[in-house]
Amino acid sequence: MGKKILVVEDEPHIRMSMEARLKANGYVVVTAENGQEGCEKAKTEKPDLILMDVMMPGLDGYQALAKLKEGDKTKTIPVIMLTARAQPEDVEKAGTGGATDYVVKPFTPATLLEKIKKAIT
Repeated sequence: MGKKILVVEDEPHIRMSMEARLKANGYVVVTAENGQEGCEKAKTEKPDLILMDVMMPGLDGYQALAKLKEGDKTKTIPVIMLTARAQPEDVEKAGTGGATDYVVKPFTPATLLEKIKKAIT
């Protein structure tokens, strides 16, 4: 059985596209539509990695990351942040918040898969 990845993304087409690509590469995929749902699924599903969009309604990616890093069951799960914002302060905010890596949209599937392999090997 492949490694389990939780995809937290509010855009349905991006979420479905990522899910299909990850499954095609042997990963087990669980999805969430927002930060709150992502935090809940992280506790129940115990993924090996979380791919987290930054800009989402309600609990955004940074807030969800902070919540995950506070939880005993979720604090050790690697999180890769996904965002269209590439400013140095955004990258720094993700890193100081405990993110393992940062991927700027639009990204190629190859780039994402490479970062995933690096984060969970």
